[in-house]
Amino acid sequence: IFYFYVSAGLSGCGRASFSSSNPKICVVGSGPAGFYTAQHLLKARQDVEVDIYERLPVPFGLVRFGVAPDHPEVKNVINTFTQTASHARCNFYGNVNVGKDVSIDELRRAYHAIVLSYGAEGNRSMGVPGENLPGVYSAKDFVGWYNGLPSCRELTPDLSCDTAVILGQGNVALDVARILLAPTKMLKSTDITQPALDALAQSRVRRVLIVGRRGPLQIACTIKELREMVNLPDCRPEMVAADFEGVSEALKDVPRPRKRLTELMLKTALETPGEKEQERRSKASRSWGFRFFRSPVEVLASGGRAAGIRLAVNRLEGSGDGAQAVLTGEVEDVPCGLVISSIGYRSLPIDESVPFDSRRAVIPNSMGRVQQAAGLYCSGWVKTGPTGVIATTMNNSFDTARSLLEDMDSGALDVSSTRPGSQSISALLAERGVKAVTFSGWEKIDDVETRRGEVSGKPREKLLTVQEMLQVARS
Repeated sequence: IFYFYVSAGLSGCGRASFSSSNPKICVVGSGPAGFYTAQHLLKARQDVEVDIYERLPVPFGLVRFGVAPDHPEVKNVINTFTQTASHARCNFYGNVNVGKDVSIDELRRAYHAIVLSYGAEGNRSMGVPGENLPGVYSAKDFVGWYNGLPSCRELTPDLSCDTAVILGQGNVALDVARILLAPTKMLKSTDITQPALDALAQSRVRRVLIVGRRGPLQIACTIKELREMVNLPDCRPEMVAADFEGVSEALKDVPRPRKRLTELMLKTALETPGEKEQERRSKASRSWGFRFFRSPVEVLASGGRAAGIRLAVNRLEGSGDGAQAVLTGEVEDVPCGLVISSIGYRSLPIDESVPFDSRRAVIPNSMGRVQQAAGLYCSGWVKTGPTGVIATTMNNSFDTARSLLEDMDSGALDVSSTRPGSQSISALLAERGVKAVTFSGWEKIDDVETRRGEVSGKPREKLLTVQEMLQVARS
């Protein structure tokens, strides 16, 4: 009975952990990778207990802060994650910054295994002069701004220019282009933040160029995102026909998804539209277009802020996905007052005790087993680099969970000794004045956000500061 009280007092959710001898696993990060790893572990073994630690008071990572507001269907995975978090053998601890509030070594003493699933919160640098000028933003921060990531609240991008240039041609680049050009009435009923909606309503951006260093056959977006651009109300495509030379001939050897994507691009760029589409385009007050075979050389300044971008003109060597962009020596200048770099997210080291490959910006691992660190595992982007969609992350997380389970079965991971799990960590956090937010605390936040959204016909109106989140969670 004594153990029941101690445990219920410290487990953070008031759930009693009856067995102190169960294998205890700790997952760091509550985005898709963390939740899918936890889900697989809980399903595969009836004795495993999983604690998920998250730096922010709110869960779900990039599903909350990365998915475009006008893609609500992608956020449906939150229902699955909520089931996992509500599982009797799972606990969520938000507002705990692992590496700062508690060290990896302290977690290793408390748990049998640790899975690092904390994603990629850094930006890849363009490495060109002028990239730190006002008017230049990373796509990660820009997306964080309109999606309510607390650290991006102060971004207030200047949208007073006519032309924006986005560097990179993946889905994030197209999301940003679409949000910049979409009529605000389209965004009004989404969970975009109110400050972003207000700023976009006043925006003067009328033209967005989406720039890539290689050609149409190497573009990184998917057909859904391209189709949304093609069909965007009050918007017409603006392409360079020469960029598509020889593309239709190369199509016969291309896999089907890439073929469909390229055919839609060719149709948009080269075909004379029908009467109805012609009329729609002629009335459009905004435009977007891809620019291929271009790499940034320098952000040009005027009056101390971005006023244009100098692009190197490339040619391709090789073909297909392996084609390399090679400089021709030519450059061209594009006037623009807004530059958004969408060249990829980057993982950061979490703690000096964890191996980190700073060149590839991943934790070196084999099938999710961290090299030279028994009992440490990783899943998601910190394992693979920032690639793929939520389904890719799901499979890669299940693989990591399988590696961990194999190690438990083979004895490579010793789970025979008793570990205190969250009991000892909760005590450490209490000593350090860190108050974790439990999943029921998140549910209070969720409830407040949903009610606030109802007032303005939105699915939710997000709380934008950690302070507000903590206040609601503890109310």
